[in-house]
Amino acid sequence: MRPPAYLVLSDGTVFEGSAAGYAPEGHVTTGEFVFNTALSGYQEVITDPSYAGQIVTFTYPHIGNYGVTRADDEASRPWCEGVVVRDVSPVASNWRAEGGLEEYLVERGLSAICDVDTRRLTRHLRSRGALTGAFGRAALEVVAERAGAARGTDGLNLVDRVSTVEPYSRGSGDLHVVAIDYGIKRTMVDQLAERFRVTVVPSTSTAAEILAHEPDGLFLSNGPGDPAALGSHVGVISELLESRPIFGICLGHQLLASALGASTYKLPFGHHGSNHPVKDLSTGRVEITAQNHNYAVSGDTLGGTRVSHVNLNDGVVEGLVSNEHRCFSVQYHPEAGPGPHDARYLFDRFDALVRDGRVGD
Repeated sequence: MRPPAYLVLSDGTVFEGSAAGYAPEGHVTTGEFVFNTALSGYQEVITDPSYAGQIVTFTYPHIGNYGVTRADDEASRPWCEGVVVRDVSPVASNWRAEGGLEEYLVERGLSAICDVDTRRLTRHLRSRGALTGAFGRAALEVVAERAGAARGTDGLNLVDRVSTVEPYSRGSGDLHVVAIDYGIKRTMVDQLAERFRVTVVPSTSTAAEILAHEPDGLFLSNGPGDPAALGSHVGVISELLESRPIFGICLGHQLLASALGASTYKLPFGHHGSNHPVKDLSTGRVEITAQNHNYAVSGDTLGGTRVSHVNLNDGVVEGLVSNEHRCFSVQYHPEAGPGPHDARYLFDRFDALVRDGRVGD
């Protein structure tokens, strides 16, 4: 029998469940609750640095079915604050599995709560928006007190917490790209390294330090938190706009838009999943995309920058292009692993931009 645990949201809503993963008696986890609708890829989600500051609720009821493998880690450690699931599978049924999910959570000190009505929790977050809160193996009044004091991601700089502290290199292409690590995923680096020689640099790097690497192009990675809290990072991108071709993904898209004069805003409950339809306005093609973001770019503030992609669910700006500044970006994740892989062509588009200086259609 698992020990009982409670989950309490900042609005006072209470859920009962059982402690899982790293769950010493009295331990309580706090953060901003979001939900992810993907049917697979739980390990990639747990280790995605973009989830720093957040507690991930998986809408799919059975998590852990195919176990875990080091090959699926997107970072050296999990970055989400905790995990909420309906059922943690005790069986890892997959030839790639090197162990079970719960063992993985315990080894990495990541707390979870299971036996929760995740359908009810998801519906609540959809109607009320992302909420802060707490869960843990403690008395209800203790968890409730921690929930009331929990902080969300608004106004926080979380990227410097998840970024590399030293530059490192991958790949051996004829062109050199510097990737600014705001919370970069391993699969992103892999995709770039298939095409370029890549140097990944810390998020705190100055424009001069970045240009000292003599790059042919610049890449702005994904990352966690509120882009409006990253004024110094936007300032660096503003200094770099005229210097090299630029490609941004997710938070990198939001920071590039900010450097181009746009503003951002927080979505009610964000986009977290692997089946969002996005339309490429230049071709009319609809891509099925993976997404993970709580903030978005305000299309009304883009001025002369062209919107290249839109979300067909809610009209959110999913991409932008500026041939004047030799840059483009997308809100979604073309590198997504596991898929969908509909948008992998964007890395080839970046290759073409670096080579000839113009964003193709």
